[in-house]
Amino acid sequence: MRVWHGKLVFVLGFFGCALMLTSWRAPQPGFYVPVNLPLQLNLVYSRLIRAEQQGEALSQELLKVLGQLQNRRNALFNLTSSNSSALWQERTLRRFLSTQPNVLLYLPHLKEHKDSLNPIVHLGQGRTGVSLVLGVPTVQRQKQSYLVNTLQSLLYDLSTAERKDIVIIVFVAETNATFVNAVAQSIQDNLPDAVSSGLIEVISPSPYFYPDFSALRETFGDSKERVRWRTKQNLDYSFLMLYAQNKGTYYVQLEDDIVAKQGYSESIKTYTGNVVAEEWLYLEFSQLGFIGKLFRTSDLPMILEFILMFHKDKPIDWLLDHILWVKACNPEKDLKHCNNEKARLKRTHKPSLFQHVGLHSSLPGKIQNLKDKEFGKQVLFKGHPNPSATLSSSLKHYQVYTLERAYSGEDFFWGLTPKKGDYILITFTKPEAVKGYLFRSGSIETNGDKFYNTTVEGLPSDSSVIESVERGELPCCKPSTDGFVVIGSFKNGIAEGDVDGALQKLSAIRLMVYSDSDVWVLLSEIFIKV
Repeated sequence: MRVWHGKLVFVLGFFGCALMLTSWRAPQPGFYVPVNLPLQLNLVYSRLIRAEQQGEALSQELLKVLGQLQNRRNALFNLTSSNSSALWQERTLRRFLSTQPNVLLYLPHLKEHKDSLNPIVHLGQGRTGVSLVLGVPTVQRQKQSYLVNTLQSLLYDLSTAERKDIVIIVFVAETNATFVNAVAQSIQDNLPDAVSSGLIEVISPSPYFYPDFSALRETFGDSKERVRWRTKQNLDYSFLMLYAQNKGTYYVQLEDDIVAKQGYSESIKTYTGNVVAEEWLYLEFSQLGFIGKLFRTSDLPMILEFILMFHKDKPIDWLLDHILWVKACNPEKDLKHCNNEKARLKRTHKPSLFQHVGLHSSLPGKIQNLKDKEFGKQVLFKGHPNPSATLSSSLKHYQVYTLERAYSGEDFFWGLTPKKGDYILITFTKPEAVKGYLFRSGSIETNGDKFYNTTVEGLPSDSSVIESVERGELPCCKPSTDGFVVIGSFKNGIAEGDVDGALQKLSAIRLMVYSDSDVWVLLSEIFIKV
C-alpha cells in the first residue's frame, strides 16, 4: 500500500510541476498547450486510484498464496516430525545434491540414473553443527576387519561434551547390500549408544555411483588391479567429503584400521585453536598417507573438485601434494623454495595422534607394515588426584598392575577374570563429600577387558541416611548390602555420574560385580571428585 501511495504522490507532483511550468512559460510557435489540462489530471488521478486498488487486491491474493504455502510447510513439518529420519534424509539429500553439477562434469555416467549420487543412510540421527567430523571409509576385506576396533578406539576416552561435538561418518564403500547391511548391524550391535545418540552415522553409495573401471589406463607401472583400487579409493574419499562438508567446522580423514591416541580430540581442539587465524590448507595428525589429515570443511569443495578432476590419474596423497604445489609454488623458484612454501600450508602436529595397525590392505594380497614413528608409545591410563583412602579387592591383580598404582594415577589396574560377588573397595581415610565419580574400564589396546554387570555403590557415613534409603525415602538411590547404596553402574565399560547431595558424606565407595565374566578386567581411570 505504501509503495502505491508513494507512486501516486510522485506522479501527481510531477504533473503539478508540469502545470505550473505550462502556466508560467509563454507559448512558443508550434508548441501545443492543452487547454483542458485539469481535466486530464483528474483522469490520470482516477486511473492511478484504480491501479492502487488493483495493487491492493493483488497484495491480498499474494498474502493468500503465502498463507497456503505456510500451511503446506506446516503440514509437511507435522507429517515428518513423526518420521524425523525421513526428514533428515531429505535435507541431507538437498545439501548433498547441491554440489552435483560439478561432480557430473567428472563422473558423467551419473547422469544415467537420477539417484546415482544419493547417499543411502543406514544409521544416524542427522547430526550437524559439530566442531569435528571424522570420516572413516571401509571396504570388504579378504582377511581381517578392523572397523569396530577402530571405532572403539575413537570413542574410548571421549568426554560427554566431546561426544556431543563430534560426528563419526562410516562410509561403507561397497554396493553389495548384504555386506553393507552386515556392517551396519555390527556397528549397531557393538556401539548402540553411539548410534542412538547420533555420534556415529553409517552410509553407503548408490549401486550406480561407481563407473566402469575396466577401461582405466595403466600408469606409473601400476597393474590394472592397482589402478582400479586407487581410482575407486579416490572416489570413496570424494563421496565421503561430499557428505561431510555441511556437518561441521573441521573434517578429519581417517581409515578403518587405525588406533587413536588417548586424548586425541582435546589435542586436535587445542592445536586448531592455536592456528585458527593462520593460513594453511590442512593440518597433519599422522604422517602416513591420507590418515589424520584435517581440513576446514569450507575448503572441501575445492579439494574435492581437484581430486575428482584427476581421480583416474594419481593416488590421493599425490593429488594432495599437487594441490599444495599449485597453491604455493613459484615455477621460477627452486625446489627448496617450493618445499618451504608448501610447509606453510601443511602443518604437522607431533606426536602423531593416529597409528596404522592393519596388516592386510584393502588391496587384495597386499601386506603393509606401515607404522608412524611419530606416534610414540600409547598411554594406557589416565591419572587423577584422588582423596586419601585404603584399598582392597577380591580380584587378583596381574604382575605390577595393582589397584594402588591405578588409584594414585601411576598405572592401570589389571585383574584376572571377575566372578559374581567380586568387588573393589575404596575406604576413605575420613568421610568425604563426594560430588561425582568416573571409573573407566578397558583401554585402547585391550578394549574388551571391561566391567560388565557391575554397580558403583556408596556407603553414607550417617546411619540415618542409610535408613532413609532403605525406607525408600530417597529417590536417588537403591539399597544394596552392608549399608551400601547403589549410585550408578557400568555402561559400555564406563561408570560416570554425580552423587546426590542427600547422601551427605560417604565413608567408602565400592564396585560390585553381579555376574561372571569371560575376560580379565582393566581399570584405566579412577576419579573420585570431592
